[in-house]
Amino acid sequence: MKFFLVITFLFFTGSIIGWGIELIFRRFFSKNNPERKWINPGFLTGPYLPLYGFSLVILFLLSFIDVSFIENPHLQEAVLFALMALCITFFEFIAGMIFIVGMKIRLWDYSKNWGNIKGIVCPQFTFYWWLLSAVYYFLIHPRILEWLYWFTNHIEFSFVVGFFYGVLCVDLCYSLRIMTRIRHFARENQVIVQLTEIQRNIRLKNEENREKLHFWLSMKSEKLPLHELVRQIFDNLGKDRQSRRIEKGSEIS
Repeated sequence: MKFFLVITFLFFTGSIIGWGIELIFRRFFSKNNPERKWINPGFLTGPYLPLYGFSLVILFLLSFIDVSFIENPHLQEAVLFALMALCITFFEFIAGMIFIVGMKIRLWDYSKNWGNIKGIVCPQFTFYWWLLSAVYYFLIHPRILEWLYWFTNHIEFSFVVGFFYGVLCVDLCYSLRIMTRIRHFARENQVIVQLTEIQRNIRLKNEENREKLHFWLSMKSEKLPLHELVRQIFDNLGKDRQSRRIEKGSEIS
């Protein structure tokens, strides 16, 4: 029972904290947000990212691996963090491939990063996972049992966590319906849809039509149904690519 509570609490914590990390990263550092606006990260509506929740659970489980066969204690930690980073990178790759192959949707794109594999994982972000593994090991893991004791003795917070999972289930159903519509469009047109590009173009379309901008409902448009909006966006992207080819051809000639 205690193990189940730990996993439940860690997934909740990781999902919330990960959402905050991605929110800050996309606002100030992401190349896909040149306007530097606040963007709700991920494909879900609420303030949570399940990928980070699963990652924190993975870090918790791997932290019990015995690396005492390595004599140097600093090397022990470095090897453990590397193992954590590689396992999370592998999980990230599997999750990314599931969406690309099954849903025809690319949730993130590392194709411009050095050493990337199918644009899903790359050495740069594996290194970031290595750093986050170290942060977890030194700052979070030693306090997990203490937090669990506090969690089990505060019924009101247990209600918050239970409410979180209830909202997450509803959110998954809502978001998967949207993803299914996008997948249908992607299969018809034999393309892979980039989620960040869709969200950015929906935001631009909403601004162009002077519609209300939705931070939480980033995939929503008030005037057009989603499939029609997606079709317009890809038509525009196709025209942009064609005009670029014409410009390059004229430059060469």
